[in-house]
Amino acid sequence: MDIQDRIDNSITSIFKTVFPSTTNHYNTLFGGTAMHMMDEVAFITATRFTRKICVTVATDNINFEHPIPSGTIVELIGKVSRVGNKSLDITVDVFVEDMYSENKFKAVTGQFVFVALDKNKKPVSVL
Repeated sequence: MDIQDRIDNSITSIFKTVFPSTTNHYNTLFGGTAMHMMDEVAFITATRFTRKICVTVATDNINFEHPIPSGTIVELIGKVSRVGNKSLDITVDVFVEDMYSENKFKAVTGQFVFVALDKNKKPVSVL
């Protein structure tokens, strides 16, 4: 399987509901909760691409473009955006979908950097 096939096969999509227990005093999703969800999707994407132990080593450019209201559905989509020797970048986009209409828009995007590790916790090739 070539790299593009591995990238395509590792795209990860998860749906979640925004419940009041995950919102702030503005009744929108806590930023930290959104970042937690994004890191989880990025981790799954990295693991599916490498099939190795992966850890987050950096996050970059997490842009909160729109608030995410309580009572909506969010779709998080992770995709490998760069493959290095011992690291890879994952882009995660968060889309908001109204429960009772067709309205859907991108609310957050961010970059996550992962490193693959061997059994001794030393960096190894992601390929």
